[in-house]
Amino acid sequence: MHAIKLREPGGPDNLEWVEVPDPEPGPGEVLLDVAASAVNRADLLQRQGNYPPPPGASDIIGLECSGTIAELGEGVEGWQVGDEVCALLAGGGYAERVVVPAGQLLPVPGEIDLITSAGLPEVACTVWSNVVMHANLAEDEVLLVHGGAGGIGTHAIQVAKALGATVAVTAGSADRLDRCRQLGADIAINYHEQDFVEELKKETGGADVILDNMGAKYLDRNVSALKTNGRLVIIGLQGGVKAELNIGKLMGKRASVAGTTLRARPTEDKSRIVADVRERLWPLVADGTVRPVIGQVVPMSEASTAHRALEEGGVFGKVLLAVRG
Repeated sequence: MHAIKLREPGGPDNLEWVEVPDPEPGPGEVLLDVAASAVNRADLLQRQGNYPPPPGASDIIGLECSGTIAELGEGVEGWQVGDEVCALLAGGGYAERVVVPAGQLLPVPGEIDLITSAGLPEVACTVWSNVVMHANLAEDEVLLVHGGAGGIGTHAIQVAKALGATVAVTAGSADRLDRCRQLGADIAINYHEQDFVEELKKETGGADVILDNMGAKYLDRNVSALKTNGRLVIIGLQGGVKAELNIGKLMGKRASVAGTTLRARPTEDKSRIVADVRERLWPLVADGTVRPVIGQVVPMSEASTAHRALEEGGVFGKVLLAVRG
């Protein structure tokens, strides 16, 4: 089979479409013929040498995919060869074939086509596990999403609106903010021109939950933006890894700060998240209440082009890598 391999850590041109051995499913795993994968920020970090795969995971980049089940490993139940699925991965998605723990499979939902569904597993499991399962976002609460125009952001807007929350987003241009509003965002803040703390307090008094991809750069302002009993969940470090935390401010609000990752969780944890997503979120995706937002589809053999597009910041939603096309 063919896969994208990293010649050495560095720029997008170090990604090469080469022949590699076919993977084989072990007990509890399935082998997929991949239709498509998707590009995530973590993929860029791995390409740069800053985000190695967890122990035992494939060194091939790619945290999600869609495809058709080609083979079942020993002990797998509930799936059949030929089933069309999408999957959450610890790695290996940029390839024609990949092995996946059966608990990390999801059926392709509703009328969504197989290629498009490749852009769902990572954002769905990230948003659901953090905003719903961890932060317990409730009806009539306020969610602030930093980076509302990205894959995580466009999904989080829709999920929060489906739950009856008020949604605020930050983004860097009027066009991207307008498109966030079209997805359901109630408050759209241009981070180049406006202070999100001031805008949020003026509009809603603050946020009950903040989903943050910036990390250190926004830590103090995020805590300032929280309401009493607010929950800040940090899922990215685009703004650095170290910052000073005013614990007195945090305690005064009886607020909490959590930092989470998805990739390195044990298979059992991921399977639990996937099961909850399938039970509670997947019906909303199947009926069109929450839909995938795809900005570009690029041939997988041209993954370097897709990485450049995401790095340049002009894509709204997800970038997909299609094996055929």
